[in-house]
Amino acid sequence: MWQWARNLWESSRTQLSHIQGVGLSTAILRSSGPRSVQSTRGHLFPLSYRLLDGQDTLPPVVFLHGLFSNKNIFQAEAEALAKQTGRKVLTVDAKSHGESPHSPDCSYEAMSTDLQALLSKLGLSPCVLIRHSMGGKTAMALALQKPELVERLVSVDISPLVATDMPKIFKIVPAMKTINILGDVSNSEAFEIVDEYLKLFVKDSSIRQYLFNSLVRVNGQYEWKVNAENLWQQQNSFLDSLQIQGIYHGPTLFLRSTNSSFIPPSHYPKIKLLFPEAQFQTLPDTGHILHIKKPQEGFEYSLAYQCLFWNMVP
Repeated sequence: MWQWARNLWESSRTQLSHIQGVGLSTAILRSSGPRSVQSTRGHLFPLSYRLLDGQDTLPPVVFLHGLFSNKNIFQAEAEALAKQTGRKVLTVDAKSHGESPHSPDCSYEAMSTDLQALLSKLGLSPCVLIRHSMGGKTAMALALQKPELVERLVSVDISPLVATDMPKIFKIVPAMKTINILGDVSNSEAFEIVDEYLKLFVKDSSIRQYLFNSLVRVNGQYEWKVNAENLWQQQNSFLDSLQIQGIYHGPTLFLRSTNSSFIPPSHYPKIKLLFPEAQFQTLPDTGHILHIKKPQEGFEYSLAYQCLFWNMVP
């Protein structure tokens, strides 16, 4: 299974000798958090989450992160929304990400089932779902399966159909598995080392910065807070169109980027069949990682605020 990764590593060894602090060995940054657990489809996993308190009379907001990330990437947006709107705001680690358990079944159907259980446990429905990339398809699955749980839906640069750019993100997995940071270095030094190394595999700086959200220091060692190998083995589940029957008639907003092909206009007709109230908005000068790519100060908050109160008049 990992022969491809080993071949890619061997082809890059000669390019690594100039990078200070990177060891030319197959020692890896360990994946931290709960170990994989045995499961069958439909088994519920206790997801790690952070809930900011607010009024019970307003629909709560739920942020769902993208592939290889975790709930902390939306911490600033969550805190701003909770403070400015008085709503409860929930951020969640998907299974095999962050501090949630690892699972051999990371299908969108399984992740939607986990989210349903968590929302029921916390009494957070109907809710506003704001989601990016992988989290977007999970939220769409939930809205199609259980529309009564979703007050409105916001998809950040992801379509329910096949995304042609999605396979590119998996090219980073061999790099994540084979890099080893030598010695006792600071966080900033570690990030510089990893960034220099990852340039060999991913040219987009916003994607490399996005991955740093999952690189943490634990007991003196740097670890990825994501089970990258497990996700790589299940990549077909992430690359396929959403295989969920149903229609969601609630307010739905698809935010797309000018520099990303994840929501091409050719997808609009089929999206409207699943989400008849869908509206589309294009954000200029952004890439797939909108919350990192957009440079101006306050973009993260203005985007999240807009997601809650956009004008639903056609």
